[in-house]
Amino acid sequence: MTYTEVPGAHVPIRMWADPATVEGVAMQQLRNVATLPWIKGLAVMPDVHYGKGATVGSVIAMRGAVCPAAVGVDIGCGMSAVKTSLTDRDLPDDLSRLRSKIEQAIPVGRGMHDAPVDPGKLYGLPTAGWDDFWSRFDGVADAVKFRQDRATKQMGTLGGGNHFVEVCVDGEGAVWLMLHSGSRNIGKELAEHHIGEAQKLPHNQGLVDRDLAVFVSDTPQMAAYRNDLFWAQEYAKRNRSIMMALLQEVLRREFRKAKVTFDDVISCHHNYVSEERYDGMDLLVTRKGAIRAGAGEYGIIPGSMGTGSYIVRGLGNAASFNSASHGAGRKMSRNAAKKRFSTQDLEEQTRGVECRKDSGVVDEIPGAYKPIEKVIDQQRDLVEVVAKLKQVVCVKG
Repeated sequence: MTYTEVPGAHVPIRMWADPATVEGVAMQQLRNVATLPWIKGLAVMPDVHYGKGATVGSVIAMRGAVCPAAVGVDIGCGMSAVKTSLTDRDLPDDLSRLRSKIEQAIPVGRGMHDAPVDPGKLYGLPTAGWDDFWSRFDGVADAVKFRQDRATKQMGTLGGGNHFVEVCVDGEGAVWLMLHSGSRNIGKELAEHHIGEAQKLPHNQGLVDRDLAVFVSDTPQMAAYRNDLFWAQEYAKRNRSIMMALLQEVLRREFRKAKVTFDDVISCHHNYVSEERYDGMDLLVTRKGAIRAGAGEYGIIPGSMGTGSYIVRGLGNAASFNSASHGAGRKMSRNAAKKRFSTQDLEEQTRGVECRKDSGVVDEIPGAYKPIEKVIDQQRDLVEVVAKLKQVVCVKG
């Protein structure tokens, strides 16, 4: 589909979703964003839904300003995926051992490694930049400095909620590895600190929604946020790289005879800020539940824990600020899903997938998400499909 324009206070709201199907609270969030004096564009992806701080599935382009609550508390959250040399014929009928080995290698939930993972000991993982990255922790907000030990031990861990590690098979039988995670607790605490700082600033007192408090260019508060934001985004990317290396090592051990090899890893943020140029203006583009989809750029759009995911290639649509959806998008809240579905429903909807099927993950049931095929179809002018993947193992926090 092409986008639909909905009038907004300062900019039109370009929607790759039917406005009539979007929850009223999400539409109000979008209208609120369009009132910001600094805004230069607002694009809405087909997985749009209400979110804390700002609407999930929105792309907010501002000049000289950035809203920390719109980025969200999981700074740099995103996806990584890699195609392996294995095929579905190499996989055993019982995948429970493989799932167990993955869970042993990668801490989930609030877990962390007993000691920091040494990148130099992981096969194939580039070691450049790690010392510089950690040295820059000295420059982040004092409010989180006491979390350094936890931050080092959570590097290479999954987290909970909708984060996952999967083993998937594509339409040609090739096995893929995929994972979804972000900046863990350190990103959350940095975000919360800066959201609080922004809300105190005088220029934010008249906003229609206090969650839309911004930092503006050429101020010490903006400089401090940008420093911490970009550090946390790098933490998230490196976190996924460690996990992917650990995951690859699990496959090498479990399939020694096959001598597994891997293609280049595809990786993309979907909660982040990027400096980009449109219509002759340097803008700060916040993608809250959206990936960059520049011409030829690879991206990952996951569905739910029972429906599968897509590897896509961007078409470079400037109307969307070169963006696409970050997933299927929820169609009901976590609490609503827990009330609506049972563990029996979860078992039925994840049949054929080796995964948790207990009450602790009912809120992640496929029925709580929009149909991924429809979401993909609504953005045919934003991305082209490279491969469709179906998970056979799904590890949740």
